[in-house]
Amino acid sequence: MSATVKWISTVPVKGMRMQQQSEAALTRQGVTGDRQFFLIDGDGAMVSATRLGPLVEIVPAYRPEAGQRSLSLAFPDGSIAEGEVELSDPVPVSFYGLELEVRPVTGPFSQAISDHCGVELRLVERPENRPAVDRGSIAGATLLGAGSLRRLEEAAAEGGQPGEIDHRRFRMTFGIDGIEAHEEDTWIDRDLEIGGARLRIHERVGRCAATTRDPEVGDVDLKTLHHIRSYREDVECEEGIPFGVYASVRHPGTVRLGDPVVADPST
Repeated sequence: MSATVKWISTVPVKGMRMQQQSEAALTRQGVTGDRQFFLIDGDGAMVSATRLGPLVEIVPAYRPEAGQRSLSLAFPDGSIAEGEVELSDPVPVSFYGLELEVRPVTGPFSQAISDHCGVELRLVERPENRPAVDRGSIAGATLLGAGSLRRLEEAAAEGGQPGEIDHRRFRMTFGIDGIEAHEEDTWIDRDLEIGGARLRIHERVGRCAATTRDPEVGDVDLKTLHHIRSYREDVECEEGIPFGVYASVRHPGTVRLGDPVVADPST
């Protein structure tokens, strides 16, 4: 069976509900519009779903039309905060140990998010040429094999938590069908043709506590890290518990569901 793209997941606001796409435009910085915005707390530190589970209940929609960008946030109570994206003066923030300057988004968004999460938050736009992903442009795309997800389901069942595991827990850009469990690990240090784009696979993704949260409501309900560790403890990973891989974009292009995925044997 040939490898193909099984899912494409993006989210315009880091930490909010993942959105499923039929296609995505990959640039050098990653998928256009993905993690375009993120949240900071009162101390100027970046906040994600690892810390605030209620963020995943918010469903964002971003329309980046030239000259009139718009954003809407749908909340579980049926309310919607929406409007054009307008920015205020830059403020300093801390983002994964980096000191950056970002511009807060004006309008109803920050207050609505703060009310929902019960803590003061500000919505900001990522700096130009700095993707709002953990590792920057070296991880403009992330990949997880569907076979790896099935292997984790087996481990979870053996550990007393049977059932299907939603891939959105892992917040990965692309899901790959038609490969063996963790075959994506063998692509490290190789180029990968995926649809109309070309990636360079760099390293395994180390997982964090965000994966333990239900991707719809944000409650901690699965011992994800424990189950991965139960059969992956001896797998080397600079970041901790490994599950999936990250990649930089060598050649931009469009990727669609069902597109072929081919590792370059010469790299």
